[in-house]
Amino acid sequence: MASATSLHPSHSRRHADRRLLRDLDRPSDLFRNLGPNWFASIMGTGIVANASAVVPYHVTGLRLFGTLVWALASAVLVALSAAWVVHWIRFRDIARGHAHNPVMAHFWGAPAMALLTVGAGTLTLGRGWIGEAAAVRTDAVLWAAGTLLGLVTCVWIPYLAMTEHQVADDSAFGGWLMPIVPPMVSAATGAALVPHVPSGQARLTMLMVCYAMFGISLFASLVIITQLWTRLVHHKVGPAAMVPTLWIVLGPLGQSVTAANALGAVAHFALPAPYATGAAAFAVFYAVPTWGFAMMWLALASRLTLRAVRTRLPFTLTWWSFTFPVGTCVTGTCALAARLHSSLFDVTGAALFVLLLGAWAVVAVRTLRGSLRGTLFLAPAPGPTGR
Repeated sequence: MASATSLHPSHSRRHADRRLLRDLDRPSDLFRNLGPNWFASIMGTGIVANASAVVPYHVTGLRLFGTLVWALASAVLVALSAAWVVHWIRFRDIARGHAHNPVMAHFWGAPAMALLTVGAGTLTLGRGWIGEAAAVRTDAVLWAAGTLLGLVTCVWIPYLAMTEHQVADDSAFGGWLMPIVPPMVSAATGAALVPHVPSGQARLTMLMVCYAMFGISLFASLVIITQLWTRLVHHKVGPAAMVPTLWIVLGPLGQSVTAANALGAVAHFALPAPYATGAAAFAVFYAVPTWGFAMMWLALASRLTLRAVRTRLPFTLTWWSFTFPVGTCVTGTCALAARLHSSLFDVTGAALFVLLLGAWAVVAVRTLRGSLRGTLFLAPAPGPTGR
């Protein structure tokens, strides 16, 4: 005899919804608290794809793997953007409130970097599927959109922090870097577009804009990293849930190494010989000391994370901080390996890529599990959880 559920398909669908999103009162509530921090998942996935294209060792199937991961990041970008539109339409007050939350506001930098990361992957990996002309156009659109949004957030969010947010002496955390890193990502990814810009003033302008954005992010990052170090020394590590954000420091460091090398490699397309040579030299003499500091911070962040794991490190979306920042160290290290033909950077780049793959696999699985249950769509708990 057929069950009552089988006789009523609509009831069956509702039952399935409750099973898949059992921690939500209603399945539609998954749009209610969809903050900008969700775009960190696209950043973390996209950087895996981009990093796979620069690993200094030939591994059979690695490029195909990277292309598939790029396709996944692209699909998630489309889906999440559509969901965010629904969030802004149905829960506008909550959406606006994210910018006024002293923790969540800083994650407004994530959407810009998600666009830039997927755009870079389109040109590097996607052109094999869609053709070079389409890849260049797509990357140009995503780069322009991500750059414009990133330039807005790097002024808007610090402005709110200076005029509105309640900031205590122990408030500094790695997330403060999120809104000011996008210009550095624009500089690094924009370098690949320089050869595709018409020669002359247009190409020179593109290169100079990239270098200017390099400076915007670099100097702002130095200010914030200093504040974060001071907070850690005087007020210690703080809540365990915020420990993953310490890895964000690697983002501007690794991305600046990547950007310096990428811009140095294309400077000759727009600059005369003395300056092009200087750009190539800067790529080494800036990047190697910065890479050294990044490796030191990697060791420090690893030690602090292991300490937090022993006491219990709860899963939140801040765990995506284990991915994109490490990925920038992979691309930066591999750029140095390609420029200097150094076995030190070859081996280190490959080791960092393995670390990135492991972190991405763990965080992606935990995010999928939390999404299916609905846990990650709940409102953040009071306090600086950063979820």
